[in-house]
Amino acid sequence: MNLTELRPVEGSKQNCYRKGRGHASGNGKTAGKGHKGQNARAGGGVRPGFEGGQMPLYRRIPKRGFTNRNTREIIGINVSALNIFEDGTEVNVETLMEARIVNNPKDGIKILGNGELTKKLIVKANAFSASATQKIIAMGGNVEVI
Repeated sequence: MNLTELRPVEGSKQNCYRKGRGHASGNGKTAGKGHKGQNARAGGGVRPGFEGGQMPLYRRIPKRGFTNRNTREIIGINVSALNIFEDGTEVNVETLMEARIVNNPKDGIKILGNGELTKKLIVKANAFSASATQKIIAMGGNVEVI
């Protein structure tokens, strides 16, 4: 086989459709734009969302509140969820993801004080509640803010 023998697959190549090239072309004269009107003009047409002067949908629907672009999404984990780890384990974002406690850490992880802790752990997270810190230290563990 030579490069000169290569051919495109049958049906993959089509002739380009040429608008406005006379009546015989199948789309001559007005080139599919109809007769006169806004859409027939060069540069004509309406902007997205325009409904012919009717109050557009995006203005009819009530608007409430706003979304702060600078907000941070912190994932909260209760102290009771940390009982699956062995005594003396260092618990951080990676170990929490491996244990499937957290799927996506987003902007950070905060340890909350709900439930009871029965293991001595070294916990590293972005934030801790006061009660969580108290429970971890009471079990002989350590708290470290990263």
